[in-house]
Amino acid sequence: MRARQCTRATCTAPAVATLTYVYADSTAVLGPLATHAEPHSYDLCTNHAERLTVPRGWDVVRLAGHFEPAPPSSDDLLALADAVREASRTPPPEHLPAARPVGAPASVTERRPPPEVGRRGHLRVIRGEGD
Repeated sequence: MRARQCTRATCTAPAVATLTYVYADSTAVLGPLATHAEPHSYDLCTNHAERLTVPRGWDVVRLAGHFEPAPPSSDDLLALADAVREASRTPPPEHLPAARPVGAPASVTERRPPPEVGRRGHLRVIRGEGD
């Protein structure tokens, strides 16, 4: 899983803070990076979190004075370990057919897949060699 990025346009820095607006109180709340991305909040990098401005008459509540990138969670580490473990179990392929360029015609000796006879939902009926 990739680290979340700042939601400001064209910014690719990692997010370190989450901004949430409380419209009823005319307040912007800036705190540590939320555990999960929420649809009505904004993830900001250090630069944008420190330079935050709000509309005139609004208040800013800063729940943290200094923001640090979130460390990898145990879920991230477990997912990475599982992916590495799975990749080590899969034996490398013996022979891979040579890839032909996209749009290039198939060679005369290249075996074509049998045509589909019918399809129903997720099941397919495929014509065999002797049919």
